[in-house]
Amino acid sequence: MKRIGLFLILLGGITLGWSGYSIMAQSESADYEPEQTRQDHTGWDNQEKQASINLETNGDAVKVQKPQEKQKHTPKKEPEKAPDVGEKVGQLAIPRIGYQYDIFWGTGEDTLKQGVGLHDSKWTVTPDRQGHVVLSGHRDTVFNKLRDVTEGDYLYVTYDGTVYEYQIRKIWITDRKDRSVIVSKNKPTLTLTTCYPFDFIGPAPDRYIVESELVSKKEK
Repeated sequence: MKRIGLFLILLGGITLGWSGYSIMAQSESADYEPEQTRQDHTGWDNQEKQASINLETNGDAVKVQKPQEKQKHTPKKEPEKAPDVGEKVGQLAIPRIGYQYDIFWGTGEDTLKQGVGLHDSKWTVTPDRQGHVVLSGHRDTVFNKLRDVTEGDYLYVTYDGTVYEYQIRKIWITDRKDRSVIVSKNKPTLTLTTCYPFDFIGPAPDRYIVESELVSKKEK
């Protein structure tokens, strides 16, 4: 019995130690720098509703082909290789709460232990493509302060040298089995998801959803 007791104590210590390490690792990918974050993204406190844009029509000139012009053959581009699972691919900034987060490819358990994960699925896209971008993070670490954002706030995603500015349109709570959240969308949309309630002990029954639309983009 004594040996069993010692074994259980040792097992508990290892579990606590690993949990502490995981929390520390996730915390390192979330920087609380309110002054710098707000300085980098001027206009973050203007909650007036901005018009949504499409990536294809964001100030880009469109050349109209004349009837007599022959269309030139453009070689088909090879598809780009997807990043490795767990690879850092960008950054998310939320001036309202003063946080900046590293974004990692994928949303598996090992990736979410690193911080915020970018969904890779048939319904979702990367920020540089027209469609639905979905980011997820744990409620008790990186996304614990997500409860403090409001409709009209801005989210900034830096990806491949471009900053994408989104404005929050809707915040709601839904069941964790709800399959209507991570779906295809026709216009550029960014959704943040995390478990809910934030202070729940054990596997949380619900999900906290923050949905926003693209309002501008610029080179970093």
